[in-house]
Amino acid sequence: MDRRFTLAAAVSLASVAAAAMPAAAQQGQVTVYCSILEEQCREGAAIFEKQTGIKVQMVRKSTGEVYAQVKAEASNPRGDVWWGGPGEPHLQAAEEGLLDEYKSPKLPELHSWAQRHAEQAKYRTSGIYLGALGIGYNTETLKEKGVAAPKCWADLLDPKLKGEVQVADPSSSGTAYVFLATAVQMMGEDKGFDYLKALHKNISQYTKSGIAPVKATALGETAVGIAFMHDMLTQRLQGAPIAIVAPCEGTGYETGSVSVIKGGKNPEAARKFVDFTLSPEAQDINAKLKINSIPSNRNAKLSPDAPKFEEIKLIDYDTPRWGSPAERSRLLKKFDTEVKALPR
Repeated sequence: MDRRFTLAAAVSLASVAAAAMPAAAQQGQVTVYCSILEEQCREGAAIFEKQTGIKVQMVRKSTGEVYAQVKAEASNPRGDVWWGGPGEPHLQAAEEGLLDEYKSPKLPELHSWAQRHAEQAKYRTSGIYLGALGIGYNTETLKEKGVAAPKCWADLLDPKLKGEVQVADPSSSGTAYVFLATAVQMMGEDKGFDYLKALHKNISQYTKSGIAPVKATALGETAVGIAFMHDMLTQRLQGAPIAIVAPCEGTGYETGSVSVIKGGKNPEAARKFVDFTLSPEAQDINAKLKINSIPSNRNAKLSPDAPKFEEIKLIDYDTPRWGSPAERSRLLKKFDTEVKALPR
């Protein structure tokens, strides 16, 4: 959904602060395509406006939708910054010449994995958080159905779960693309697609956004959701009866990214916004909102509830390879024709 929101409170605060600012600092605006949670988008925009006096126009869409929009607008970009979502679509956009190189002065403050991500992207995108993929299930729903709690990816093939598993569509969701790429890397392409075809029989729907299966699981609308563990944890901390599983076979992960859109109308403001997203002030929003991904800035707060990566069996996830235009496009096309098109 293309949700545009006016941050009235933030603008009011910014106008008060603006009186004490130099004239240059009061000017400018930036259009941000946001692929993290909407409440994060709002909070970040409010803080940035207050700090800089630069007006933020925020558009919240899923990662795949933003990628498609950036590509469609390549000849006349309307956005300036792409904030959030897994790194693969950002890397594909970078390789297709849709993103600008920008080496933020904040890079030395980042963890080594985030610095490596920027280097691999030739500084056309930067890492802002890490999130591991996992399984979430509604404990009450599974108990009612008499289904054993899943511990592994293989358990999701149980015929008793027919119509009870949700995952997003990898064409529109960066979360789901990480799941697709994880299956292929972990099992090999042939066996990975065999698994996805078998799982297809239990899928109730492929949602547009990666957060939708989490919310459906929290509400008991589906028994099982496949998503990032930190998003499931947010729901559990809010009281939802969700149990979270790091699959026994291993799992992939996302390197959440931020990028400057090439040809945007406000390049200077865009770079300032990217600097902001890499700062502790922006990344501390996660802890404030009980969003439990791993921040990239070493000085940012880490929620005590955040998943402990050392306790999760992570695969050697090759973000540059699976974020390349050729591989990502090929996998998505293969998924559409060989998996999604199958009857259930």
